[in-house]
Amino acid sequence: MVTVADLQTKPGHLIRRAQQVAVALFLDEAAECDITPVQYAALVAIAQHAGLDASRLSTLIAFDRSTLGGVLDRLEKKGLITRAGAEADRRVKLLAITAAGRTLLREIEPAVARTQARILAPLSGPEQAQLVRLLAKMVGGNNESSRAPMRAAAAEDMLHG
Repeated sequence: MVTVADLQTKPGHLIRRAQQVAVALFLDEAAECDITPVQYAALVAIAQHAGLDASRLSTLIAFDRSTLGGVLDRLEKKGLITRAGAEADRRVKLLAITAAGRTLLREIEPAVARTQARILAPLSGPEQAQLVRLLAKMVGGNNESSRAPMRAAAAEDMLHG
């Protein structure tokens, strides 16, 4: 029979716990900005790629399209992004960052850096680099199994194609 001690050695359990820790640290460091990690990722991508739509955004940040709508609603209500109908197809909403969104991105960067440092703080420098390399390898190797596979190259092609 599996015990709680056994559970605490399973990669899936540890990854879930690491995600909980990462989100808690982000929310603690960025509390004054009133933004979540997913909202931050969306804002970064929209700032970099003005005029993309939600489908392309979901492929860039590897977030499922059905949940992303709520994220975009909250960003728009906060005045951080705008959505406007595309000339070719008014059903498609093109995303753009506002001046307030750009200001928030500048202001939040120190909190994001502190978050990353706190996440990795229990590890030595070489361990930190190794963990990041291994996580990137694990995520890349399992990307196709994700509910929202990252398709950064495909999204880039759509943006410029």
